[in-house]
Amino acid sequence: MEIIADFHIHSKFSRATSSDMVIANIAQAAQEKGIKIVATGDFTHPKWLAMLKSELNEAEGGLYKYTDTYFILTTEVSNVYFKEGKLRRIHNIIFSPNFKEVEKINSFLSKYGSLNADGRPTLTLDAKKMLEGILEISPDSFIVPSHIWTPWFSIFGSKSGFDSIEECFGELSKQIFALETGLSSDPPMNWLLSSLDHYTLISNSDAHSPSRIGREANVFSTMLNFYEIKEVLRTKDRGKFLYTIEFFPEEGKYHWDGHRNCNVVMSPDEAMANDDLCPVCGKPLTIGVAHRVLLLSDRPKGFIPENAIPYKSLVPLEEIIAEVIGTSRDTLGVRNIYLRLVREFKGEFNVLLHADLEDIKKYSNEQIAKAIELMRAGKINVKPGYDGVFGKISILGNSKQGIDEFSNKKTGQLPLF
Repeated sequence: MEIIADFHIHSKFSRATSSDMVIANIAQAAQEKGIKIVATGDFTHPKWLAMLKSELNEAEGGLYKYTDTYFILTTEVSNVYFKEGKLRRIHNIIFSPNFKEVEKINSFLSKYGSLNADGRPTLTLDAKKMLEGILEISPDSFIVPSHIWTPWFSIFGSKSGFDSIEECFGELSKQIFALETGLSSDPPMNWLLSSLDHYTLISNSDAHSPSRIGREANVFSTMLNFYEIKEVLRTKDRGKFLYTIEFFPEEGKYHWDGHRNCNVVMSPDEAMANDDLCPVCGKPLTIGVAHRVLLLSDRPKGFIPENAIPYKSLVPLEEIIAEVIGTSRDTLGVRNIYLRLVREFKGEFNVLLHADLEDIKKYSNEQIAKAIELMRAGKINVKPGYDGVFGKISILGNSKQGIDEFSNKKTGQLPLF
């Protein structure tokens, strides 16, 4: 039995997050997706923490439950500090096994920033010192660096990050055993760095609204509790961690280089040929994930480490339906078709990954079934995202050109389908 988990979301108390991000709606969205374990997010925020304590029921092994959905206590924090003469802006996810430990962590973190101001608080605290302090007061808790390649707020970010885990965490680097790849990168991009081989790569949605929950996720072979999840991630247990579910990274909003205000988007090669400067305004480009990976990589494209966790790249079902019927994803027409499919096949991921195409056709139409077939084969067109602008995915646009003209974007993908 496959168990799907999304370890990074936000509550309504985070900036730029939907007011619909409350526990009941999060649980409902998780059930529609087929997600069994979802993050609480934002446990540092006093009002959200009070809601979590009030509405969640304690389950065994460090998890909590609302109806049929399990919750794991997490929060994301923004560490903004100077180190070695440079301003660092790093996002980290903190995992904790119970509310007692959460309260200890919150008491510690509150010394370095207001926990009331945002569900993802900004802390004037060195990430290494934060890790040291958390482990001292809550040894079972752990930290995972968030969306590790995004330019502005990540450990490898081109604007304010580091070139290695060791630069950030020093002698405590051994306490970091998992990394979140983020929407703009996927496992094959991270496999190009031999220094990341011993880390477990996880993928999460970073959802700010219920419909975005599960756009990236992690798939385990069995139901796990908090302590088992930690051990599986720590040991990179391929017997229990089956694969990750990925965005096509080109769709992420920091995949390529560019300037949003100048409507300029450039591949890494194009940017480097122009000295990383915008051809319109002449100012430095926002260097994207693909470029940053290229700069730090020490392996050829397509390399697959021996102990790599497999992955599957998917397009969210609502995006597929929206393309087929020619409308935006957040419409009633898309929602009705979506609900019909997820109810019939017991979850969005079952539709995208496992359901028979002929059966999908019966409950939607031939074009939706065809689009899912093409998506499963990785046969898509992508206009890469850049400088905060999401990329654009097109599936059925390809089918008019004939199967031979497709290019599989996933050169390093393991044969999972």
